Amino acid sequence: MRWDGQAVDADDGALPGLERAGLVRSVQTPEFDGITFHEVLCKSALNKMPEESQLPFRFTVNAFRGCSHSCRYCFARPTHEYLDLDAGRDFDSQIVVKTNVAAVLRKELGRRSWKREHVALGTNTDPYQRAEGRYRLMPGIIRALAESATPFSILTKGTLLRRDLPLLALAAQQVPVSIGVSLAIHDPDLQKSIEPGTPTPKARLDLIRAITDAGLPCNVMVAPVIPFLTDSVRHLDGLLESIADAGASGVTVFPMHLRGSTKGWFMNWLSTEHPALVRQYRQLYGRAAYVPPEYKSWLKQRVDPLVDRYGLGGGANHREAGNTEAVESDRGELVGAGRPGAALTLF
Repeated sequence: MRWDGQAVDADDGALPGLERAGLVRSVQTPEFDGITFHEVLCKSALNKMPEESQLPFRFTVNAFRGCSHSCRYCFARPTHEYLDLDAGRDFDSQIVVKTNVAAVLRKELGRRSWKREHVALGTNTDPYQRAEGRYRLMPGIIRALAESATPFSILTKGTLLRRDLPLLALAAQQVPVSIGVSLAIHDPDLQKSIEPGTPTPKARLDLIRAITDAGLPCNVMVAPVIPFLTDSVRHLDGLLESIADAGASGVTVFPMHLRGSTKGWFMNWLSTEHPALVRQYRQLYGRAAYVPPEYKSWLKQRVDPLVDRYGLGGGANHREAGNTEAVESDRGELVGAGRPGAALTLF
């Protein structure tokens, strides 16, 4: 593997978005059974999105590569292949940690050339996954952004964000701050099967309440909607009602896409847990990564009345949302559509 013989000042070439990176050490601890942390020193923290991405932000920061949330459908899985690691279990258990990311970010934000453009956090892997409890990288990142007058957004499934709510509330007094929580599955048994490393739906609903209680608006990513598993009226109605009760300011909804090696990883899970659906998935996705337009239209017609019923549409943004989907950057990094803090629905 490319980790072999790597020194602090070695020319890596393996980490997308970094010209040079060095492996400091690999760590395993009893508190994180089955997980290996690969601590690296990054040379750059800001990732610039390609012009063709047409996203509402041009810069991202990712403190980690890989994610212990282990979501079967995660679109970022193929990025681990750039490290000579696999997109399945390695993605879940071999976590790359940019230990100096806050210091490097502060230096980059201090340049005269920096125009204080919006920076998105959580576009590739979750900034509040379990590793953040050990490394505490986000407080330094948040302070660097706020003190440089840089607006930013965070998208997460991690309830560890609650730890930083006082800091985020303070930052919001200095710069625009948008917070999004990802919650797409209401059934706790299904959630545990598909997203085994994530907090429960109830824990994330409690997080939404804590965010709004702190005076910060919270948009919820009801994404991905998983065909034949989470797209029923009963499931969507119960989920959106709970999200509205938790005080969310709006929702973003779009169906699951399966790109690259993520598709094989998800289909292996599906064939084991829901074999009766395999044929339907092959018909729905075929050789494509995305559901066909007919399904998108069907889902939109199902979701729209529910979004309106619970006041989660975000007004004109909901009505005028386009057909923006996740895109792949020139670094192999996949980013989701829309800014996490914006209340809108995408299909």
